[in-house]
Amino acid sequence: MIDQRMDYLHNNPVVSGFVSEPQHWKFSSAIDYSGGKGIIDISFI
Repeated sequence: MIDQRMDYLHNNPVVSGFVSEPQHWKFSSAIDYSGGKGIIDISFI
């Protein structure tokens, strides 16, 4: 269920047409989950 919610959150900017990939959204933790470093520190689930 957590994976389902994370997918929903990460894909919202893509579905809305703001970006083409979830990790391209500046405020998304998808950056961290794809191996990069986002603007805030997160705790991985």
